[in-house]
Amino acid sequence: MSIVDRSATELRKLLATGELTSIELTRACLERIERHDATIGAFLRVDAARALDQAAAIDRRRQAGEPLGPLAGLPVAVKDVLCDRDTITSCASRMLAEFRSPYDSTVVGKLKQADAVLIGRTNMDEFAMGGSTENSAFQPTRNPWDPTRTPGGSSGGSAAAVAARMAPLAIGTDTGGSIRQPAGLCGIVGMKPTYGRVSRFGLVAFASSLDQVGPFATTTEDAALLLEAISGHDPRDSTSINQPTPRYTESINKPLAGLKLGVVPEHFGAGLDPEVASSVRAAIEVYKSLGAEVKEVPLPHGKYGVAAYYVIAPSEASSNLARYDGVHFGFRADQSAALAELAAERQELIAAGKTAAADNVDAPLVRMYRSTREAGFGAEVKRRIMLGAYALSAGYYDAYYLKALKVRRLIRRDFDEAFQQVDLIVGPVTAGPAFKLGEMVDDPLAMYLVDLYTVSANLAGIPALSLPCGVTKAGLPIGLQLQAPPLAEERLLRGARMYEAATDWHTQRPSLGGAR
Repeated sequence: MSIVDRSATELRKLLATGELTSIELTRACLERIERHDATIGAFLRVDAARALDQAAAIDRRRQAGEPLGPLAGLPVAVKDVLCDRDTITSCASRMLAEFRSPYDSTVVGKLKQADAVLIGRTNMDEFAMGGSTENSAFQPTRNPWDPTRTPGGSSGGSAAAVAARMAPLAIGTDTGGSIRQPAGLCGIVGMKPTYGRVSRFGLVAFASSLDQVGPFATTTEDAALLLEAISGHDPRDSTSINQPTPRYTESINKPLAGLKLGVVPEHFGAGLDPEVASSVRAAIEVYKSLGAEVKEVPLPHGKYGVAAYYVIAPSEASSNLARYDGVHFGFRADQSAALAELAAERQELIAAGKTAAADNVDAPLVRMYRSTREAGFGAEVKRRIMLGAYALSAGYYDAYYLKALKVRRLIRRDFDEAFQQVDLIVGPVTAGPAFKLGEMVDDPLAMYLVDLYTVSANLAGIPALSLPCGVTKAGLPIGLQLQAPPLAEERLLRGARMYEAATDWHTQRPSLGGAR
């Protein structure tokens, strides 16, 4: 077995015993990136020199017997939405193409404290808005299982990097499914923790009440390791939960006795791909064979989740992205042409005797704002800003935003009532396997519906996880979603590990031999 095919947990043991050095592991990952990323496009930037320097420093400290962090020597890829003062944080947008943060995000800081090797910055949908990683301003990312298909989004680069074994671990963000959906489509483990479990300080905001940082890995044990390293209270984040971080790595292999699983009937309705439905039902049967009790639980307001999400998230996005105006930081459009156009327009009006109209022509500053945002943002970001601005506008706030907030509360109540009856809720991650690149680019509504099974967890603020549970006849991965009550990540990981230990879907790997 190649070094890069081993799990992070296995690699950690080899590093600790001296059978493997961080330099050797980092070089193996860099060689893998060099060999395959021209096709996959998982990374926006790879800083090989920095990664090798970090690896060498960790090896020296290990040889000297110095104490090391829990991720010592393990390469970790980071979604390009988390600030790192040592590199550019672009959010895959022209608006921030050259932006260098003056500080580290809390998550990046924790990774450094844990002695991880930060191997590169992964591609994403611009400002995390999208479900296919085709909305990046710089390149699309392709699914390692079939390069003609999407890896999902918005954290598609991180998912593809782990699936292609370019890095054993990666960081993503999940606002409406952006960790779980690409994890499901790429055949790996992806987890969205409880809102507030992981600090959002230094995370470039999309929708502040929904965004959450989480891990990608090839196994649930590895996801537990990474989550443990990045979790914890942070006074710099006002939404951070002041609760101790459980030792997930110590409990994950303890099966849950008397496990009660909930199945939502609506999750198996029209539109669910038959192969996905079959694999998910087979996974439920595995749980039954392990002694789990399975019962149906209703989530009656779940059908409104996508509609509520696509009011709340764009509304928050329109507010958060107002700061990108070409004045404070980031991209500014060339104003020479705009100023010349402005002057000519004013002169024409004055020549026509329309002095009052000339005085009402947009000021140079307004023109600068308009041209900068027009050139700096991609089509999907503009679409969501406009949706959000409309929903928040006078006369529409109560009809849209306020109503969506009420629906959100009902969705959370549904989950609270369901978790009084069951320990975990099980179901599909997506309605189908990875779709073709370009298939939904011109159909935003169809793209939004890809999040049908995932957005409710974000609206409710609960933890949720995706893990592999099958492969289609065409050789594409199928994901299983587990959801748990708030702050029950330990239960969620243990429940997922029970299934993983009884099956071998997590051992399946893409051939990277080209399109199927």
